[in-house]
Amino acid sequence: MLNQDPQKQIRYMRIRMALYITSVTIVLVVLMAWSVTISSTTITPAQVYKVIFNQIIPGTFDVPYRTTHIVLNTYLPRVLMGLFAGMILAIGGAITQTILRNSLATPYTLGVSSSAAFGASLSIVMGITAVAGRYGTIFNAFIFSMIPAMLILVASARKNMSPASMVLIGVAISYVFSACTTLMQYFGDAEATKSAVFWTVGDLNSVLLEFIPYVAVTAILMLIVSMYLTKDMDAMRMGDDTAASLGVNVHLIRVLLMVVACFCTAVVVSFIGAIGFICLLAPHICRLVAGGSLRFLIPSSAVTGALLLTIADIIAKDFMNPIMLPVGAITAVIGGPVLVFLLFRSRPETT
Repeated sequence: MLNQDPQKQIRYMRIRMALYITSVTIVLVVLMAWSVTISSTTITPAQVYKVIFNQIIPGTFDVPYRTTHIVLNTYLPRVLMGLFAGMILAIGGAITQTILRNSLATPYTLGVSSSAAFGASLSIVMGITAVAGRYGTIFNAFIFSMIPAMLILVASARKNMSPASMVLIGVAISYVFSACTTLMQYFGDAEATKSAVFWTVGDLNSVLLEFIPYVAVTAILMLIVSMYLTKDMDAMRMGDDTAASLGVNVHLIRVLLMVVACFCTAVVVSFIGAIGFICLLAPHICRLVAGGSLRFLIPSSAVTGALLLTIADIIAKDFMNPIMLPVGAITAVIGGPVLVFLLFRSRPETT
């Protein structure tokens, strides 16, 4: 193995990653096709597929309006949200862990989820929001979830902070917002507090079709930006001094990617709550297959994150059907033990 041709090793890794991404994508499509048919109603899988096919070629099948409405506004949005949200969370985790050189760092670690929970609780418990209607909670959660990114951005402009300092700032922000949320819920109405706590867990039950374009565009732009900066991130894995000697503006790239990761994660959290472990688990799984190269890690994490959230959603819908379980609880119950197992199996990091 030591005498193996480096070019052959590279070709082997490319083939291995291509096979992994292709196989995961195929499994993802199959599971999404299954997931969209799982429900607590009497609508059959054939009717679901007829409705979807009618959106491609209108008028092909005669499907009742009520069935079409339920499929397009309840079944399909949930599955699509799982796809795009999983991609965003996984890419955000891969970016954050790389640029902070910390395998446990995620946008959630930087305070995105706790600040979003505070914003949502402010709307649900206190009724304080700048936007009326059903977008009030979403708007509050998004605005407050961007506070950690803005604080890190302001602090970075004054001082060239180390990755460890960024993580510590995020942890401090998380504690502050978590405490404020707890105090707010302690004095709030019991029913409103229950709704706020349920939102914090993270779920896909309230997803609407009109939410999907926002998350889809965010996922595509995040993938494009992160792939464009893979060479810079790979250089930063070797250390700031080495990256700087290769012409990388380390400070600018780190802050830019932190803002991108936090912003995109904030979009997801504002719509579906803080669904955890996807941003931690997906990159770790992909590193076992792809290693640390961002050229492969980013796309593989994207499809793996989408697959993990789709699987969690299937379990949430089908395990106690017709009772719909919160997806965030499923990802935590399954993701925690799996992550511990992967960490025991993984080799020590050399970066």
